[in-house]
Amino acid sequence: MRIVSRKALREFWEKYPDAEIPLQSWYRRTKQARWENLADARRDFPHADLVGVCTVFNIKGNHYRLIAKIHFRNKKVFIRNVLTHGEYNKDRWKNDCGC
Repeated sequence: MRIVSRKALREFWEKYPDAEIPLQSWYRRTKQARWENLADARRDFPHADLVGVCTVFNIKGNHYRLIAKIHFRNKKVFIRNVLTHGEYNKDRWKNDCGC
């Protein structure tokens, strides 16, 4: 999968250093993937959930959430947000996901 953009991950782990290793792991695993649909993504990330048009990934044992739009046909993953659990619970990110 092509991931747009790794910069969002780096900016997040610079603010929350304990997120660096889990985000790098997510990045490597996702980059190597060839997902055709959500079921494929869930084989790599069993707790991935579809919310509107976005896929939500739990990062670091649910401490953080990564919100992405996945274009399976084009093999692209667009990172929309990386959030703390508290930020995620405010639901501001849902506007971008058609919720």
